[in-house]
Amino acid sequence: MLGDDSRAERFLSLTGLTPEELRASLGEPATLAAVLEFLCQHEPDLLGAADALSVSPQTLVAARERLGA
Repeated sequence: MLGDDSRAERFLSLTGLTPEELRASLGEPATLAAVLEFLCQHEPDLLGAADALSVSPQTLVAARERLGA
């Protein structure tokens, strides 16, 4: 999420989180769901994150669905 400056800025701006708060809460299902929902709402973000993680975009979408986002 924070690897791409533009994406990170938008996410942090929308959520009001600081990078430190985001990192600290990444183990929480609600945070993971929010991150995945954010990525799935904008295809370039989804594709960029999938590429950075070396997974398919469908893997991220499936993870979002499992978390109930």
